[in-house]
Formats: sequence, structure tokens, C-alpha cells
Amino acid sequence: MKLIFSNISALFAALVIVILMNASCANIISPNGGPRDSLPPRLVFALPKDSSVKITPKEITLNFNEYVTLFNVNENLIISPTLKNNPIADYKLKVVTLKIKDSLDPNTTYSINFGNAIRDVNEGNIIQDFTYVFATGSHLDSFTYKGKVLIAETGKVDSTLLVILHQNLADSAITKERPRYYTKINGKGEFVFNNLPSGTFRAYVLPNDFTRKYDDSTKPFAFASNPVMVSSNTLADTFYVFQEFKRIEKVKKAIGTSIKKEDKSVKFKTDIENGAQDLLGDLHITFNKKLHSFDSTQILFCDTNYKAISGYSLALDTAKTQLTVRYPWKELSYFKIVLNKTAVVDTGGNSLAKADTINFRTKPESDYGSIKIRFNHLSLAKNPVLQFIQSDAIVESYPLNNIEFNRKLFREGGYELRILYDTNQNNRWDPGSFGKIKKQPEIVHRIPELFNVKGNWDNELIINL
Repeated sequence: MKLIFSNISALFAALVIVILMNASCANIISPNGGPRDSLPPRLVFALPKDSSVKITPKEITLNFNEYVTLFNVNENLIISPTLKNNPIADYKLKVVTLKIKDSLDPNTTYSINFGNAIRDVNEGNIIQDFTYVFATGSHLDSFTYKGKVLIAETGKVDSTLLVILHQNLADSAITKERPRYYTKINGKGEFVFNNLPSGTFRAYVLPNDFTRKYDDSTKPFAFASNPVMVSSNTLADTFYVFQEFKRIEKVKKAIGTSIKKEDKSVKFKTDIENGAQDLLGDLHITFNKKLHSFDSTQILFCDTNYKAISGYSLALDTAKTQLTVRYPWKELSYFKIVLNKTAVVDTGGNSLAKADTINFRTKPESDYGSIKIRFNHLSLAKNPVLQFIQSDAIVESYPLNNIEFNRKLFREGGYELRILYDTNQNNRWDPGSFGKIKKQPEIVHRIPELFNVKGNWDNELIINL
């Protein structure tokens, strides 16, 4: 018996040693956390129940399937129709609560849209446009009104704007009253009102500011020309936003700590780039002061041998700060413009500090490409004007009288294209007006594709409007 016990003891000891050796040699691997959570929180139940009727709740409780948080709830929350006082929104663990402080109107459907406010705690997944609906009456209103909002001057989208509905059809409503209904615009410029009652409304577009009223004619603004009839077959609308008057920013003058002797002499600069003049444009000499006069006999336009050149013209703009030199430029030609000291005189009697010379050449034609653009479905009756845009500025503008546009020489570069429908044919965009005479702005259609013009190349484009 002693022998058997000893053998068992030895066997047990050996087994323990093997287990310990294996344990010491094993690789320690962290447990796999699984795939990243990409799903937004899901509503489990609500009190009162979503889409309930005949209720006037003072508190609404929303229970989700995971821990949630609220982000910028005051900026995101939209209640339609609007209340005088914003409800108090709060959250804890998996629950969002909303306390309503106002009395609710009878026989009214209320829609509470949280926008992008509700998101989960761990990954920040958002329930986009989460909406809770209830009615104080016996049924839920279910009519919709939708459409699109574009900036009239550019054809672009501004998703910071609001679409506003007033049941008061008087023009004064948008200037004096709080909106009854409003909704936000998405990144595509689209808007939608849900759960509207049937009826007649006036529709507007305004910035999402504190007043939500058209109390300043420099605000971006749009209006529907006719009342909106909300029913089972409400038509979609497109709004074109304009600023009747542009805001003029006041430039603050810097207050220096030391007084320097003022240089009263007239100075100038040109728009010549790297010593090369554009073949397609005029040469501009811009002065730092308003000129009283300029003496063309003291300005010499010549070649490199100072031989005078004819066939050019000089013109001072209405602001009397820019002198334009017009000439039929040819490629790779060299020029000088000599300004005598008293060639220009400002309103204070000051002239140039000394005589100066502008040396430049013209660009080669290889820097330019030819362009051919064909427009399908272009309405020439709308007086279309083709605009070439760079850095949000119009660099070229051409009235179109044909569905094809051709230029032998055109500056290379990337261009955004727009079509201005020039109602009054003044070759520029005109805003609308909401005064005594209601006038919609002129419309600009933006071409989404960028047009890249390559130098020394035949550039062709087909645009389907």
C-alpha cells in the first residue's frame, strides 16, 4: 500500500510540474472586443406612447436600448407648432425626458424633432432627426410640405437657413410675429414639414437667428409669391434666397503708438502677373489716392527702344483711382510705360515721388486653351448669361445667344460655371424685393462640374441643363 501511494504521489507531482511549465510558456492574449458599435440608439418605449391622441402631456419620457446623451439640444430641438417657452430636456442613463412648461393648444398635432441631439454615450452614434408626435385632439395631422432652398446669386445651398410658415397671411407677420412652424434645411438644400394641418400658409426663408423675423433688409431672405395651400396634394416649392441690400462692414482704423512722417506722394500698382500681361484683358494701374487729373502727354507707351506705340487708349474710372490701358495685345511682345513725375496729381496736389517705368511682356498663346461649350435644353428666351467663377468671384461673363459658346483663346485654370437668367438684360444679377412691389430675384443655375481649361489644348464640354 505504501508503494502504491508513493507512485500516485510522484505521478501527481509530475502532473503539477507539467501544468506549471505550460502555464509559464503560454502567450497571454487580450480578449477580442468585437466589432465597433456603429448603430444609433433605438427607442424601446415612450410615455406617453408615440403618436398618441387626446393627450396634453407635461412630461414625455423616452427610453432607449443603450446609454444616451444630449448634444446641443437647444440648437437642435424643433417643436411644431412653436411654444412660447422652450421645454426642458434632460437625460440620465438610457432615458431622455422632456418637460413642457406651456399650455398646449386644443385639437393640435405637435411634432418634436430632436435633430442630431440624441446620440449614444460610447461611440457618439446619432439618431438623425428623431421625432416624437402627439395630438391634443382626436387625430394626428398628416399633411406634408416640402421643397428646396437655393441661394439665388450663386445657385449654392446654405443649410443654416430656416423655412418658416405663418398662418397669418399678412405681410407684417414675417416682420413682427414669431413663426408658427419652422424647419431646417439639409445639406442638399431640401426641407420638409410633416404632420401639418390642412390650411393656407405664407412661406418664407430666414437665418436661424434669435428673432426669426425679417427685420433687416440685409438678412438672407426668400418668400413664396403665392400662399401655400396645404392639403393631400401640396405642391413642392423652390425658394431663391437673396439679400436686398448688402451689409457694409465698417473698417476699424488701427491706432498707432508712434507718429511717423507721412509720405504724401502718389503710389501705384499694376495687375501684371510676374511681369507678363494677359492677352485677353486690359492693363490696370491702380493708385493709392483719388486723382484730380492725369496728363496723357506725360505718359509714354512704347517698345523697349522707347519708340512710341499708337493704337492704345487711356481711361480713368469713375472713382478716379484706376487708369486702364487698352491695347490689342499680341503674344510675346515687350513694352514699357513711362510715367513722368507729374503725370498724375491727386486731389491734394501731390504727384509721384519720381518718374517711374513699368516694364512688361505679353504672355504666349500657348498659355491659353480654346474652349467649346454646348448647352442642351438651354432656354435662350430667358436671356442666359454664362459666368466663369474662380474663388467665388466672377472673372468672365458672356451673354449667350446660341446653344454653343466658343473662344479661340481662354485663360487656363479651373472654373466653376453658372448660368444667370438675366431678366432685365443688364448683364448682372439683381436681388429681389419684399417692399410694396414684390419682386423675386434673378436666378442663377450652378453647373456642378468644374471646368478645367488646359493651356495649348482644345477644351470641350457638353452641359445638360
